[in-house]
Amino acid sequence: MPAERAGTSTGDRRTARTRAALRHALLALMSERGWDAIGVQEICERANVGRSTFYTHFRNKDELLSGGFDDLRQALRGTPAGGAARSSATGGGVTDMPFVLGLIEHACENRKLFRTLIGRRSGYVVHQRFKQMLVALVEEELQAVPPDVPRAAAARWTAGALFELLSWWVESRSPATPKDLLEMARRLSTL
Repeated sequence: MPAERAGTSTGDRRTARTRAALRHALLALMSERGWDAIGVQEICERANVGRSTFYTHFRNKDELLSGGFDDLRQALRGTPAGGAARSSATGGGVTDMPFVLGLIEHACENRKLFRTLIGRRSGYVVHQRFKQMLVALVEEELQAVPPDVPRAAAARWTAGALFELLSWWVESRSPATPKDLLEMARRLSTL
């Protein structure tokens, strides 16, 4: 293996570890005190990295948060459809989008994390970033919308409904399983 490739690989691993430590620190602090109450210095202290290291990777805590959502979005984009048809104007809507069950399952497996991300203490900025991620995922999956409805409006409507259902599920600590929640979303989309 050439020397520069070996160095790059080591650097890439170090970068990945640093970014992961910063994300874990951010999430832990958000869980303890909420988004608005934490600053970059506290994140650095919790992650055991210097401020200059933080700023080498991120401009601010918003960018750190967005990077985490970008990673989640990429992971959900690779979610297999599980036999579900792709969404269409006449199809089942959000419940037929391949990423939805994956998102619900991820939320179920990481309930405490999701309470941190979309619960009451997370704050406006975190809610907006999460909603932006959902809108982007929905827009990628929408196959057709009625001709008199703007595509962006349909994506925001659908993502908003999904966000609110997930928020209710996490905050209420409902015992519903991911498949129960998916079925609930399917039934609610027919109201």
